[in-house]
Amino acid sequence: MVNQEVKTLVDGKIAGKKVMIFSKTHCPYCVKAKDVMKKHFGKDLKEEDYEVLEIENLPECQEIQDYLKTLTGARSVPRVFINGRCREERTAFQTARLNV
Repeated sequence: MVNQEVKTLVDGKIAGKKVMIFSKTHCPYCVKAKDVMKKHFGKDLKEEDYEVLEIENLPECQEIQDYLKTLTGARSVPRVFINGRCREERTAFQTARLNV
């Protein structure tokens, strides 16, 4: 059963930003995802339309990952959402424009 507070947090973050990344600070794939998205600042992404939530130190970390699995089929990070939809990392990285 999904904790309602976690569901509200995650759903709110996804709905509130054009690009939302659920990440862990020391994960090399997360670092790459964040670096790629930052290259879009000032082009097709405004900094205020982008957020990263570093989840590893949150008490709800495991619950957040469990809920992400419910939403996306995977609990690993990074989980990159663009316009409310989870994007495969490779697709998001290779796309020249984010279409945000």
